[in-house]
Amino acid sequence: MAPQREWFEKDYYQVLGVPSTATDKEITRAYRKLAKQYHPDANPGSEERFKEISAAYDVLGDAEHRKEYDEVRRLGPMAGGFGRGGGFGSPGGTTFRMEDLGDLGDIFGGLFGGRQNRRRTRGPQRGADVETEVHLSFADAVHGVTTSVNVPQDVRCQTCNGSGAAPGTSTHVCPRCNGKGTLDDNQGLFSLSTVCPSCNGRGTVVESPCATCSGTGTERRTRSVKVRIPPGVEHGQRIRVKGRGEPGQGSAPAGDLYVVVRVGTDRRFGRRGRNLTHSVPITFPEAALGTTVTVPTLDGPVTVRVPPGTASGTHLRVKGRGVSAGGKNGAKPGDLLVRVDVEVPKSLTDEQRAAIEQLAATLGTARAGRAEA
Repeated sequence: MAPQREWFEKDYYQVLGVPSTATDKEITRAYRKLAKQYHPDANPGSEERFKEISAAYDVLGDAEHRKEYDEVRRLGPMAGGFGRGGGFGSPGGTTFRMEDLGDLGDIFGGLFGGRQNRRRTRGPQRGADVETEVHLSFADAVHGVTTSVNVPQDVRCQTCNGSGAAPGTSTHVCPRCNGKGTLDDNQGLFSLSTVCPSCNGRGTVVESPCATCSGTGTERRTRSVKVRIPPGVEHGQRIRVKGRGEPGQGSAPAGDLYVVVRVGTDRRFGRRGRNLTHSVPITFPEAALGTTVTVPTLDGPVTVRVPPGTASGTHLRVKGRGVSAGGKNGAKPGDLLVRVDVEVPKSLTDEQRAAIEQLAATLGTARAGRAEA
């Protein structure tokens, strides 16, 4: 992941509410808490906050990216510019490159005699990250699944292996920019640079372009990428597939593929993290006297005892019958939360009405007795 301008402008530790010394577990715990709180499904209107939290975790949740982010934040903009351009770009194509400032001798070379003419060649550029979506059924999200996603993207040309040159030929260093990819214009205190028009910034020229990719080194294809979805994945969660993003330039590594999971609904269950929810209707006599009900679980039906005097809206917990922890060490599966809904009849027979009126009178007498006592 190349350093982005946002790395200099945003404190990802502050976004997740953790100190810069936080452990990996503390960062993951903070992300899950915030992601659950600001998920658009649970909190409409929080899409931007959710994206900000996800972006912060994409960097801090990966040890390699976190190390790079910390180093960039420590060095500031002098760490090498912003994004791929390495500087501030303008619509006219002129770029003020932070790396062209060099050291202090370069900055003040116009004042104290002789700016060092350092030759910099553009190193291989890592490929860009790619994002796509996968839609899963409720059951597949709970149990986990290995599936495929189609990713339309530019891939390294198979004919020329990304060089852009026709088979049997090779590229040459651009004679105009000497392989730098830019043309420098010394303005005294600062040096302005523009993209070399002869090689379009690549630093090399192709005399005999590849017929397949016309010398670009890439071709547009739709790739099928296998993705392993772990058990218990949640709606909106991003799965990282390392090295399956856009190809890098030349021999540079490819970027990563991020798969955003979209989970369908289930007519039997709702979900709260690792807990499943289910509603069961009972009659008033069952609520008053107690009963047993049969409810579904992921592994088959179970019997649940409803205690006497259970009020409508009460949740009964069936331990261990929720979503598994996906093989995480020491993590327990969630529970099934059964909501009891007491049904009130909309129409009564004369006999039923008389019985309820008699019950109501009895309850009223008992209540009056308690009040006098």
